[in-house]
Amino acid sequence: MKRFISAAFIAASLGAAASTPLYLDVNAPIEDRVEDALSRMTTAEKVALCHAEGKFASNGVPRLGIPELWMTDGPHGVRAEINWDNWGWAGWLNDSCTVFPALTALAATWNPELSALYGHNIGEEARYRDKDVLLGPGVNIYRTPLNGRNFEYMGEDPYLAGEMVVPYITELQKNGVAACVKHYALNNQERWRGHIDVHVSDRALHEIYLPAFKRAVIDGGTWSIMGAYNKYDGQHACHNEKLLLDILKGDWGFDGVVITDWGGAHDTREAALNGLDIEMGSYTNGLTTESAFSYDDYYLARPFLEMIQSGEVDEKYLDDKARRILRLIMRTSMNTSKPFGAMASPEHFAAVKTIGDEAIVLLKNAPLGKKKPALLPLSPEGSGKILVVGDNATRMLNLGGGSSELKAKKMVSPLEGLRRVYGDRILYTQGYAAGRPMYGQAEDIASEVTDSLRRVAVEMARDAETVILVGGLNKNSYQDCEGLDRLDYALPFGQPELIEALLAVNPRLVVVLLSGNAVEMPWISRVPAVLQAWYLGTMGGESIADVISGEVNPSGKLPFSFPVRLADNAAHAMGTISYPGDSIRQDYLEDIFVGYRWHDTKEIPALFPFGHGLSYTTFDYGKPTLSASSMPYDGSITVTVPVTNTGAREGKEIVQLYIGDPVSSLPRPLKELKHFSKISLAPGETRDVTFTITADDLRFYDPDRKEWIAEPGKFDVYVAASSADVRRKASFTLE
Repeated sequence: MKRFISAAFIAASLGAAASTPLYLDVNAPIEDRVEDALSRMTTAEKVALCHAEGKFASNGVPRLGIPELWMTDGPHGVRAEINWDNWGWAGWLNDSCTVFPALTALAATWNPELSALYGHNIGEEARYRDKDVLLGPGVNIYRTPLNGRNFEYMGEDPYLAGEMVVPYITELQKNGVAACVKHYALNNQERWRGHIDVHVSDRALHEIYLPAFKRAVIDGGTWSIMGAYNKYDGQHACHNEKLLLDILKGDWGFDGVVITDWGGAHDTREAALNGLDIEMGSYTNGLTTESAFSYDDYYLARPFLEMIQSGEVDEKYLDDKARRILRLIMRTSMNTSKPFGAMASPEHFAAVKTIGDEAIVLLKNAPLGKKKPALLPLSPEGSGKILVVGDNATRMLNLGGGSSELKAKKMVSPLEGLRRVYGDRILYTQGYAAGRPMYGQAEDIASEVTDSLRRVAVEMARDAETVILVGGLNKNSYQDCEGLDRLDYALPFGQPELIEALLAVNPRLVVVLLSGNAVEMPWISRVPAVLQAWYLGTMGGESIADVISGEVNPSGKLPFSFPVRLADNAAHAMGTISYPGDSIRQDYLEDIFVGYRWHDTKEIPALFPFGHGLSYTTFDYGKPTLSASSMPYDGSITVTVPVTNTGAREGKEIVQLYIGDPVSSLPRPLKELKHFSKISLAPGETRDVTFTITADDLRFYDPDRKEWIAEPGKFDVYVAASSADVRRKASFTLE
């Protein structure tokens, strides 16, 4: 269905209630059009704007020809059409989409240009489907590898997430489709998500958990924000006074719309007074359950209207909500200059392939003996048989996972991709069984089935030249799945035992992990090659095959740390009140020391550190040059470092710049990411990479003064290939 709002239709819709038409000139300022529309609306019509009228639609003003807002889930694709008033698929024949890489994969590219490409293309698909609001992207911080929804987010570092989210939003919204950045804020686990009360220091809130949202608002100009399910300091995030009024709409000057997560509203008075604008999905769990309540029973429906009419709530609160919603409608559904969009086009598939190529992280690539080459890349030339093992080699990972489930137009599996490159050299066996994606319960696989599949794989591996295990997690319950956290850190479905058994008969083993989370690797010292290949979407199998064969030189780097053990992760190291909490309350006792900040400062080595990723070539970092030895408080200095490709093939390197403040009035991490640059170098080529440092890069949040400060003194500059691979170091003084 397409909507075309003509001037004649709008004028006719006004009827006798209006003596003059609404602004029909699309070039009139939006704020003038908003005020004109608001002046013509009844109180009941304003209230109606503030709540749903369908599963993924909120009200317009039919009397005035103002259309409703149509929304869609969109972590990494435009969701299939959902029935108007239940969670079932509507059964449309024209709603199959491009499946884009999950956002952990996008973050792993460390390439803002690809984030812009992603936003542009997914925006075209949302526009083609006539959606006004795309419910994404997500920028919650990766705090624990057990969070079932980490795959929808952009990693553990607020600077990286902020750099990647801004171009996504700006390019998406050029299609006349609003980004709805989520989940604001502190939704860092799925367990007890609907009521867990998060307690975190103001310093950690401002330094770790809010910066990416702030960038989305101030630099990205996002038109909407989705509130989180959880509580923060006793109030639900969807109507939290501090988060929504004081910070979002106050400090940051957000002029857009706050939308609940589905079922995230809990109180009419708080919702009325504390900054919530549109209420969606109330009296459901936001994922599967239904209720007997009508849309008029919502907190911001009849109860809100009654509060206004009785004088209990001043109508100025309603007018602020209505202005924001009208502004969003005019930016989206009434935007006559937006493009037409496109759906599942060759250009979109090509964009997915480009992003996937740069997202894959080569975690390990070791030779099988002295003076032997590394196992990867695996040449397409040759006659030796290659055994592909693993349920994930054929599983359609667009299914399951909660609201990220997608109806794909096309999916290239890893097995298909490998067969395209290696032809009839490829053999396949399942190796392990993972069961069906069933929400809310884990499917048990009979041990005799597991044993049988493993025995077949081992026997076939004996005669293969090389074995490629495509494993990891999937979108089943208690894995990478909305509403449920993982139960443990280990690979599921007997994969660790399968890996050990394969190694016993064939040391030429490549492990390809498809997941949005870190996993435990007790076998890592004996496996020569490991790829982290995420959920890469429509063209994922082609990207995986091209990296394994060497057609593509891997250039992705981790957006989060892989701890050796779960206890090495900061949230878990601080006891159960830190994660998962006591079912009512949770305290972020690690404070600002999240991810690599914890590993570095506490000297707890990660298995694979933040920013880690190997290449099929090598890079040398020269001595950095600082433009000055000291910096005025309101000035800047530049750091220039020459980087040389010392290998035999072209490759891309991500040069990372961290800054440390060794003497501070408050505890600080050893170093923090402040800049990065992804460059491409031919063999033997050298390029100077220059970063500009300002006082903003040196500040921390002082909770007593409630402001960001930088203290004079010495600062260390770390030029690095990862948080644990510092290539060069320098220092300067802040005056």
